[in-house]
Order: sequence, then structure tokens, then C-alpha cells
Amino acid sequence: MSSRNCRAWALGFLMSIAAVSAAWSADAPPPPAAAASAPTGAGQGGLDERIQTLKHDVIQLNRDLLVLEEELLFPASTQVAVFVSMDVGKMFALDSVQLKLDDKVVANYLYTPAEVLALHRGGVQRVYLGNLRAGTHELVAFFTGVGPHERDYRRGATVKFEKGNDAKYIELRIKDSTGKLQPEFDVKVWQ
Repeated sequence: MSSRNCRAWALGFLMSIAAVSAAWSADAPPPPAAAASAPTGAGQGGLDERIQTLKHDVIQLNRDLLVLEEELLFPASTQVAVFVSMDVGKMFALDSVQLKLDDKVVANYLYTPAEVLALHRGGVQRVYLGNLRAGTHELVAFFTGVGPHERDYRRGATVKFEKGNDAKYIELRIKDSTGKLQPEFDVKVWQ
């Protein structure tokens, strides 16, 4: 089921719930036990509880549909995810990252100062999630930013990796090399 079909089904389900709740509030008399013992308008509380329960069920269903959609679009046997992380980052101010997978540009990302700060604090960002067939592939990452001595800086990192039948996770790490006084761009393929 495609994501468009999942969302259309969920929207239709929500609309049918809205129609049912409208019918309950307009046509349905209160239950006999509630009508005999409760004053007028007390049946409305039971209706509100049922509506809240339905809303909770719809939210849970929506979560399940999103998980199912991701599993259908990106099955583990073909899934490849690429992440960016920074270690210290005093010698390089990141502006953007471009990813090429098998000579095809698959992602371009421009960073805000808040996102760069989050990476400095130990955050990891998923830049790309996609599908690849089994076999040998090449990932090339281009990092653009400001390097030492406030100069524009553009560097690349390349890795060839073997994609099997399991999901593949690749981390692009930006580290400071105090010995060279330069940033280093490292690629780690997680097993």
C-alpha cells in the first residue's frame, strides 16, 4: 500500500468516525439506565468519553500506519541510511552537505546555526534514507563551510561499501585534527 493510499484510507476512516459521532449526538437517545437516573444532559458525558476513546484509537492507528508505511517504502533488505555527526568542530563551521550515491546526487542539505549547534552537542542527523540493491556501491559526500583562518572550505569523503541483505548505516563524521590544524572528514560504515 503506498503512502498516498495509507493516508487516503486513514482520512476516510477519520471522516467515518466523525459521521458516527455526529449521528450519536443528533439521533441517539441516552441509554435507558442513564435516562432514568441522570438529569438531562448527563448522557453527553458518555458520548464525550466515547469520542475521546475513538480519537485515541485513531491516533494510535495513525502511528501504526506511519510505521507500516516506512517498512513498506524502505524494507530492511534494501535500506541505506546516511547520518552526519561532529566531534568538537572548532576548525570547521558546517554550511552544507551533498551526497552522491553511485554518481547520482541523492541529498543536499543546508544547515541552520541551531542545527550546527545541535551537532556540536553530540547530535546525529539522518541526511538520507533510501533503497539500494545488493552489491558494491560508492558514496561520495561533499562538505561545504568555513575552515581554518575563516576561509571557504569544500572537502569530500568517499567510501565504497558492500550492500548485502541487511540494512546499511553509514556515518559521516567531521572531526578536528589538532596535529594538522585541519578538519578531517571520516566515513564509517556500521555493521
